[in-house]
Amino acid sequence: MSDVIQVLPDSVANQIAAGEVIQRPASLIKELVENSIDAGATRIDVVVVEAGKALVQVIDNGKGMSEMDARLAFERHATSKIRKADDLFSLRTMGFRGEALASIAAVAQVELRTRMESDELGTCIRINGSRFESQESVSCPKGSNFCVKNLFYNIPARRKFLKSNATELNNMLTEFERIVLVNPAVSFSIKHNGLELMNLPAAGLKQRILAVFGKKLNEELLPIEANTSLVHVSGYVGVPESSRKKGARQFFFVNGRFMRHPYFHKAVMESFNRLVPEGEQISYFIAFQVDPATIDVNIHPTKTEIKFENEQAIWQILEAAIKEALGRFNEVPSIDFDTEGKPEIPIFDSPNRMGFSMPKVDYNPSYNPFHPQATAKKDVVGWDSVYAGLERSSEDVPDSKPEPMFAVPDELAAPNEFLQYKGRLIITSVRSGLMLIDQHKAHIRVLYDRYLAQMAARKTVSQGILFPEVVQLSASECAVMPDVMDDLGFLGFDLSNLGGGSYSINGIPAGIDGLNPVRLVHDIVSAAVETNGCAKDGLHESLALSLARAAAIVHGQVLSQQEMSHLVADLLGSSSPEYTPDGERVLTILPDASLL
Repeated sequence: MSDVIQVLPDSVANQIAAGEVIQRPASLIKELVENSIDAGATRIDVVVVEAGKALVQVIDNGKGMSEMDARLAFERHATSKIRKADDLFSLRTMGFRGEALASIAAVAQVELRTRMESDELGTCIRINGSRFESQESVSCPKGSNFCVKNLFYNIPARRKFLKSNATELNNMLTEFERIVLVNPAVSFSIKHNGLELMNLPAAGLKQRILAVFGKKLNEELLPIEANTSLVHVSGYVGVPESSRKKGARQFFFVNGRFMRHPYFHKAVMESFNRLVPEGEQISYFIAFQVDPATIDVNIHPTKTEIKFENEQAIWQILEAAIKEALGRFNEVPSIDFDTEGKPEIPIFDSPNRMGFSMPKVDYNPSYNPFHPQATAKKDVVGWDSVYAGLERSSEDVPDSKPEPMFAVPDELAAPNEFLQYKGRLIITSVRSGLMLIDQHKAHIRVLYDRYLAQMAARKTVSQGILFPEVVQLSASECAVMPDVMDDLGFLGFDLSNLGGGSYSINGIPAGIDGLNPVRLVHDIVSAAVETNGCAKDGLHESLALSLARAAAIVHGQVLSQQEMSHLVADLLGSSSPEYTPDGERVLTILPDASLL
């Protein structure tokens, strides 16, 4: 029997490794910019063309590489950060496995120009799909300049499944935000197709947060800090009033590295228990400094999931730090009985002190209310004159019922009686028993179908607002605006681009009076960001669902018989009356047998 196991060529092995490390253009941002930070750069500029599919260029002023190091950097498992196995447990840098550059070179055309400060000339290396092409001496600034062109050009299947440019750019900006937030002392810039998206000078953490997400956050952030022998916790959390259902900025960092940590996220939300509405999220930017030996950063290929040795203890420290900040800044409701001065209460020790006299009391001392004649009509003569002129016929009395929320067609003007239970459920009889309908979810179902139909028909139902308001979007949210702008218009939003991530809200969909237009637009755009490159139909569904959730009647809202009738009629005529678009049950039927 012949041997069947073979050692793969380096080019094939590198392409396999690239599948883990380089998943999309955003992966290039992560790997190359983190390398620049490890090289001690104080200025990093990123240039992107066609959302990274055509070009990703990262230029830094770090220490650069020698001629030999530049060549070895593209070999697999070549790294300057590990010499022995024990070094894995004392890492304070970003990349360390030595796979990034080899993986990038396997699936793209790469050019590197680099020079150390002590060298007169630098080195230029060109690699094409793992195939070394040239190496020569060149004149170049100190630092490194990586150009990655035509990502996945040699793997058409991978390139085919990349998302739209707006989606891929949004993913790149998300990675960029994670890096710039944890490195505020470094200056950054990023350009896309010649347009500068962000230019961030070196600053403190709070200034960097405001530069990335807008100055409005300045009013919403509370500083937190706790320094113990186990961990140093620092950063900012949002005030309870800044909570929102979508688009909360939530970032954890450990030893200068972004991480996801559901356990610590729960600790943050527990700290705001009963301070924010159920289902809403709070923004936070929290950094942990711990002994590298107490964490494992190598449990996930992208190193965003990190295992802590003392998770329970850190939970308690984190929760205590947040609660202390909330209390210190009086965000927890309290009553303060201590006042610096006594309130001035006027004392009327003399009737004429303020220019008026004491009232005189006139009464009949012989009046006996229990005397039979005390209730005679002669004693109440004069009451008729009080109501003189107020007599009206029944034709003059206006209808005291409020205007219905829904226009009821003639055929539903006299429906079966409905019962509203605790402002939450609509109850009506059906052939097999009682039907219970959740009014909020039912309205979501109805509005969702209506908004989808508006976008499909490309119809606009909008109402102008007297004073336009301005919404500030982050760079990643601005990246999806070209994809959603027309659809927002068909939903009824009239937006004008003011530049710099600001949009003027001139009109809103008809029928959503009372909602905050700035928060509404922000939540809808944030939901579009979370679709992460769904097809156009998926984007339509996300926009329609976001607006339907915001505009639907809420639990506790009292409905008239006509309003309930029309809502039920619209629900039963919808595409799927039993469930909301995201799969929650809208109605249930209690059989007659279960009621006996």
